[in-house]
Amino acid sequence: MARKRPGSGIARCYGGACDARRRRGCYTALPYQHDPRAESFGLEAAQALGKDPACVFKTIMVTHEKNWATVMVPVSSTVDLKATARELGWKKASLAAASAAQTRTGYVVGGISPLGQKTPSPTLLDESARDLPTVLVSGGQRGLDVELSPADLLRLTGGRYAPLAA
Repeated sequence: MARKRPGSGIARCYGGACDARRRRGCYTALPYQHDPRAESFGLEAAQALGKDPACVFKTIMVTHEKNWATVMVPVSSTVDLKATARELGWKKASLAAASAAQTRTGYVVGGISPLGQKTPSPTLLDESARDLPTVLVSGGQRGLDVELSPADLLRLTGGRYAPLAA
C-alpha cells in the first residue's frame, strides 16, 4: 500500500523528494479516477479534469548513450526527438524504455512526474507553456495531476523552455 506524504491536502507546497524545504513551489493536486483501459494517460487526465489538452503536459524520459533527460510536451502533441537532441547538445535522442524510465524516476509509466524523481535529469519544457498561467503534469501516480505555474515548474526542476513539440 502506498504511503501518503504528510500535508497531502489539495492546495499545498511541493518541493520534490528530499529538497522540499529548500525549493518550495505552490501547486494544486488534482486527483481523478484513472481508467486502466485508457490508451493515453495524458488525454485521459485532460478529459477527466475538464482541462484543455494544450495545458496538460506529458512527461517523457529520453536518452542518448548514458545521458538522460526529462522532456514535457502537451498531451495533444508528440515530442520532436531531433529538436530535443539539438537542445540538449546530443547527436540524437531516443525514447527511454518504460522499465528503465520507471527505475530511474521511481514512478510508474503513466505517473512519471518531472518533480521529485529518484535520479533527477536535465529538464526541458515545451515553449508552448511560456504563455500559459498554469500547466498540469503528473503528480507521481496514475490518477493524479498537479497544476502549477510554468515558472514554478521550471524552478523546481531546474529546467528551461525549448521548442520540443512536433
